[in-house]
Amino acid sequence: MEIEKLLIVEALNISFFKDTIEKHIIKNISFSVNTNEIVAIVGESGSGKSISSLALMGLLPKRVSKITSGSILFNEQNIVGLSEKEFQTIRGQDIAMIFQEPMSSLNPSMRCGKQVEEILNQHSKLTSSDIKAEVLNLFEKVKLPNPKRIYKAYPHEISGGQKQRVMIAMAIACKPKLLIADEPTTALDVTVQKDILELLKDLQKETKMSILFISHDLSLVSELADKVLVMYKGDIVEQGTTEAIFNTPQHNYTKALISARPSTEYRLKQLPTISDFMSDAVSKTIISDTDRKANHEKIYAQAPLLEVIDLEKTYVSKTGWFSKGKLFKAVDSVSFKVFPSETMGLVGESGCGKSTLGNAILQLDKATSGQIIYKGKDITYLNTSEMRQLRKDIQIIFQDPFASLNPRLTVGNAIIEPMKVHNIGNSDTDRKEKVITILEKVGLDASAFSRYPHEFSGGQRQRVGIARTIALEPQLIVCDESVSALDISVQAQVLNLLNNLKSQFGFTYIFISHDLAVVKYMADQLLVMNNGKIEEMGDADSIYKSPKKNYTKKLIHAIPKGL
Repeated sequence: MEIEKLLIVEALNISFFKDTIEKHIIKNISFSVNTNEIVAIVGESGSGKSISSLALMGLLPKRVSKITSGSILFNEQNIVGLSEKEFQTIRGQDIAMIFQEPMSSLNPSMRCGKQVEEILNQHSKLTSSDIKAEVLNLFEKVKLPNPKRIYKAYPHEISGGQKQRVMIAMAIACKPKLLIADEPTTALDVTVQKDILELLKDLQKETKMSILFISHDLSLVSELADKVLVMYKGDIVEQGTTEAIFNTPQHNYTKALISARPSTEYRLKQLPTISDFMSDAVSKTIISDTDRKANHEKIYAQAPLLEVIDLEKTYVSKTGWFSKGKLFKAVDSVSFKVFPSETMGLVGESGCGKSTLGNAILQLDKATSGQIIYKGKDITYLNTSEMRQLRKDIQIIFQDPFASLNPRLTVGNAIIEPMKVHNIGNSDTDRKEKVITILEKVGLDASAFSRYPHEFSGGQRQRVGIARTIALEPQLIVCDESVSALDISVQAQVLNLLNNLKSQFGFTYIFISHDLAVVKYMADQLLVMNNGKIEEMGDADSIYKSPKKNYTKKLIHAIPKGL
């Protein structure tokens, strides 16, 4: 039986224009997607994955970009050059798309049910009552809990995983022939990510639609795709079956993407990065169990730097103006110790209380009860001057460095500002010299000092955030999901940087993440949180090898393993 090709992209070239300058972004790429097939496109940010998918949808920005040559045959029709009106008949009905960030793709002022209804109103002839019934049916199909409640809910009233399911319901509403999923699980919990992947597989089997799945994580696509395309700098450097790409990768870039994710079997001293593979300079030095044990003996022979005792944080939630508030314990009787030069891993799903606990330690959100002892002193009741000193001693690296940097300040001024507040450095000249030294330590050069945040990539901005943190010479750093939204390869660079800085400056980390593979790689001790409580606590490797609680087993089982 002959395989039917649904999509054929042939020698596609896309350029972007600024004034009279033309930049060649997509370079002569060719690939196909068969009917009832899942094809994955993988590569780092900037490799051209999303630009290629926008071209398929006719959504390239009109004034600054254009397809300069090549063809896109969809259902045997060349869709290059179609008018906006012609594309509107295809979009949603024949080709649908799930975007990376559902919160920015969903209308915050419309109920979820109504947003899905809009698609059916535009592309079907169903009656109003039939449309509502179909939306509720779609919500059941994408396994949303309590479809009637979510039909009436606004996007901000449901979780990230539920918002993504609403987006999937919207995308499959008109039973498209091709579904484009652009990074649909990035920054989601590993368990939610696994659920979304299984959902997409189930929907594909049921509807026989083709899926073009875009991701930077090769391990992830190994669990979903039939075929993989690897993109690098606007070019497809390798393509083949998932088994061939994983078992016998040919290109160094492919090998780098496979290896950049921390292994759960062994712990490399330095994670391999893209540049390591491209220059054939991969270090294979492993931290042995003996080395790790010797290091732990030194760490745990000291007095604790931080001790958390029976900590609780209670919120009052109200459902209406006059309703009686309900008490909700975000952190419930949590106790643990953190020692100097230790990395304490804190892992759990969204809503488990990780960030609330981190904010309580930082005194950004005061605990309801319990004690936080830092260097032998209870910091829950500090005066203003004591609090200022604590702010210098305990710092945070945020998940989104762009949101935490002032867009109007150059990077240099953003780092100097808190240094002035805490009287670090003797003069502005002295501070500038210190800042340039720090920027170089985090892998940026002196020119970064006078540039603005928008001029940097995501990974570079995260380095700027780290530079600002270490400029204050802290002792304890809370890393709150600080690598979860980064490309796998950039994530490897930042994790290496954090470990190198720890060795150099003797930092102590509380490393918060929903990704157990990353936490296991970084952590000495591991805390697993669930519903505000500590579910399991102990040596990171021991917990991973023999988890005692079902919840921990579920988190470990959800980690993408690769082939």
